[in-house]
Amino acid sequence: MPRILLIGTADTKSAELLYLRERIAAAGGVARVMDVGVMAPADFTPDIDHAQVACAGGTDISALRICGDENTAMVAMAQGAVAIVREQYRQGRMDGVLILGGSMGTDLALDVAAALPLGVPKVVLSTIAHSHLIAPERITPDLTMMLWTGGLYGLSSLSRATLSQAAGAVVGACRVAEPPRFERPLIGMTSFGKTCLRYMVPLKPALEARGYEVAVFHTTGMGGRAFESLAEQRAFAAVFDFSLQEIGNHLGGSCVSAGPDRLRAAGRTGVPQIVAPGAIDLIDFPAWGAVPAGFEGRPSHEHNRLIASATLDGPARRLVAGEIAARLAEAVGPTQLLLPLGGVHAWDLPGEPLHDAPALVAMLDALQTRAEALGVPCRTVPAHINDAAFIEAALDVFDTWVAQGLVPTGRPAMWEKAA
Repeated sequence: MPRILLIGTADTKSAELLYLRERIAAAGGVARVMDVGVMAPADFTPDIDHAQVACAGGTDISALRICGDENTAMVAMAQGAVAIVREQYRQGRMDGVLILGGSMGTDLALDVAAALPLGVPKVVLSTIAHSHLIAPERITPDLTMMLWTGGLYGLSSLSRATLSQAAGAVVGACRVAEPPRFERPLIGMTSFGKTCLRYMVPLKPALEARGYEVAVFHTTGMGGRAFESLAEQRAFAAVFDFSLQEIGNHLGGSCVSAGPDRLRAAGRTGVPQIVAPGAIDLIDFPAWGAVPAGFEGRPSHEHNRLIASATLDGPARRLVAGEIAARLAEAVGPTQLLLPLGGVHAWDLPGEPLHDAPALVAMLDALQTRAEALGVPCRTVPAHINDAAFIEAALDVFDTWVAQGLVPTGRPAMWEKAA
């Protein structure tokens, strides 16, 4: 029977928690309730009451009740909830988590979800799901979020419909989930898509033949965030980070951003990183919206009805090149920058609409000059980023690091219990 940790504020949502507990049981699971409410005790007996949560957060429930600041109180409860959830997971007492809330409960829920490894089912039922209020960097890589329709206060036929789906979702996820086993060391790789950047097609089987598992991340904002999150957790034995346009997106004000820390996590944690400037001359934007300010009239490519890309001008390319070099210079582990002199994506080849040979040369020269000035190991490759010669150069660096014992082979510590 899947064991679900059910979290919510019982002082305001006891009826909903009890209904969810019943629906989880009906689906074949068993729910243990954690009360994270502050203002009043639950009108039923939770398995983990709010006093325990407050204590785990380093405070007292009575002190939180009289502090006069609901936000301060809920931040403390979030800290306690995270501590308890981590211990519950470490002890093997839960298979998945279901958290419900309005804006306060969702704030807490995002912290709790982020405390659990990828592969542990996490369902958040929220009145602000999919809202711009939720910072993308707080969304954990495998979070399932559902909009709680008509769920602000009390039960109704509408809210029951959503609550019951959430119960089924978490129980079903626990029944069929296959958490990563890390039976082979994991390589993290980035790409902007198979039509634009195709190096992963030959690289993936080549690395698998060497005994590694490969996960490829789509660098359209959220994919880059997931990649950085897992690098921060040292989930990767090494990374092939060849798609970096999210850096230019962030600097240029695009909403297709992986946040300010793109290209930092692997370097900060010492994960060996082979890096290339794939697609760094582009800024992405929603194809259904306006071109970002300052990029109107630039050559562009509409990939589909959701995403399009415009080329950066000379100053913007130099800015991105300098930022990439600076971030690589922060690395504490093995780092190699590869510069494909023949081009950085499929749309810049001769005959393609975004081809601009002089701009490419100037951009790569600026990147090389800045990288070498900062002491970043830099190697030019007389090939396009999608060519076999470039792939061979990347594998040569990797094979050298493996021979030198620089690529770890152990399982990431955060996943020890799951394995």
